[in-house]
Amino acid sequence: MDIADIGELWDRVTGTQPAPEMWLILGTAVVALAAVVSRGVWRVARNAVTIAHEGGHGLVALLTGRKLDGITLHSDTSGLTVSRGKPTGFGMILTAAAGYVAPSLLGLGGAALLADGRITALLWGATALLLALLVMVRNAYGLLTVLLTCALFLLVSWLTEPDVQAAFAYVVVWFLLLGGVRPVFELQTKRRRGQARDSDADQLARLTHTPAFFWLILFHAVTLTSLTGGARWLLDR
Repeated sequence: MDIADIGELWDRVTGTQPAPEMWLILGTAVVALAAVVSRGVWRVARNAVTIAHEGGHGLVALLTGRKLDGITLHSDTSGLTVSRGKPTGFGMILTAAAGYVAPSLLGLGGAALLADGRITALLWGATALLLALLVMVRNAYGLLTVLLTCALFLLVSWLTEPDVQAAFAYVVVWFLLLGGVRPVFELQTKRRRGQARDSDADQLARLTHTPAFFWLILFHAVTLTSLTGGARWLLDR
């Protein structure tokens, strides 16, 4: 690849693409919503939310100066991110708080890119994040899940037409925005039943000496605000 090819590739990634028709934007929203509300589909699709959730923990851990030991993703769509550092303090609080809001915030960022016509940048950016996450995954199922997701983004980015890329990008962003909301309600339901007493909200409660319910409210506020804000950007024409 010579300098001209690199320049052309850079222009492709950083350039803008035409906005799709409104019917495609609405259609992808329906597809994403169906994936979130359908129990059978959600059982599989939730893996993507778990990747974003654990990736959020890992990224914030690194940004706050903690040492990231590794991430595991399980077939029941649970996950675990292990980092080392001070067991209390602001960095630990931010790391614990990042998981449940990460999918929604990623969706909000993706909506901003799509509203600006940067479909290719979104696809390549997501691929780069998945590759970065891949090196931190420590179990076979997690490696397979992230690798397959990354391969899907690569295939769509390189081998499909612009219309297909646009549809895929919008489905992904809608899914993150909508799919980021459901796990918080699931966590609230589990805690009401006396389950999940070592959840992120409970860890935050111990770290900050505030009720876990406060953190659930915060998670709801971030995910629902991201959904409404992202939807406005996606639908504003």
